[in-house]
Amino acid sequence: MTVPARQLVPRPGYEREPQSTDAIGEIKRTLTPFQKIMKFAVFRQTLILIGIALIWQVYAVSINNELMLPSFTSTLDALWTAVVHGPLLERTLYSFEILVMGYVIGVLLAGVLVSASVSTQFGNDLLALLTAMFNPLPAIALLPLALLWFGIGAPSIVFVIVHSVLWAVALNTHTGFRSVSETTRMAGQSFGLTGLRYILGILVPAAFPSILSGLKIGWAFAWRTLIAAELVFGATSRSGGLGWFIFENRNSLETPAVFAGLLTVIILGLFVEGVIFAAIERRSVRRWGMQR
Repeated sequence: MTVPARQLVPRPGYEREPQSTDAIGEIKRTLTPFQKIMKFAVFRQTLILIGIALIWQVYAVSINNELMLPSFTSTLDALWTAVVHGPLLERTLYSFEILVMGYVIGVLLAGVLVSASVSTQFGNDLLALLTAMFNPLPAIALLPLALLWFGIGAPSIVFVIVHSVLWAVALNTHTGFRSVSETTRMAGQSFGLTGLRYILGILVPAAFPSILSGLKIGWAFAWRTLIAAELVFGATSRSGGLGWFIFENRNSLETPAVFAGLLTVIILGLFVEGVIFAAIERRSVRRWGMQR
């Protein structure tokens, strides 16, 4: 029995008149100079900082009590005096050197632990256990032990900075590695990548947004730990960096100088976040299309 061929019914054709350009609306609009400038994040953030400074200045002038809250202009004057005629620049370089040393050691140790965790089951269990044990432990709580083990000096501060950086970076990096899709993993394995080549060639690029987030968190934790440790360390040995500068001026009731020390920490934080980390983001995750 033969099945008759299905006959194709031709669809009726029709002609559509194009719409006039007036009905479409404005396709291209010329931006004003202000709108062009507002497209830059740096300009928008600068306006926010100016607004915060104005609110600070107006409120400080209204209460008229420099012991409690100095004005923004008084803080800038104290900052200039401490940099040009005081020890602020020297103290800042001292703190920054210790900070970078502890941060780099913490990041390297985190890389070793995470590499072991993705290579062996024992390494994975070890990292999970150590993170659960030591991540909730405040770094400043280890300072008395650090002073006992390493004595009064920079090694004690480096030790507590390493503790504050290590677990934050390791946890975020490990989470990023676990979020890498199985398709990406199999693609690397099909090319014969194993060990360190597999980690650096597949896992690190795929998990780099989480890794970068961990690096930022570790940097912030390192600053907090450094200032807190120097307050204790400086009070013990009467030397140190920014923390001791803040502590010393607080005892002398030089509140503008205290705010100048805090403003120095903020300026350094904005520089690292807005220049160094922003450049890394532009050259990595944004160029790769992994972040808006």
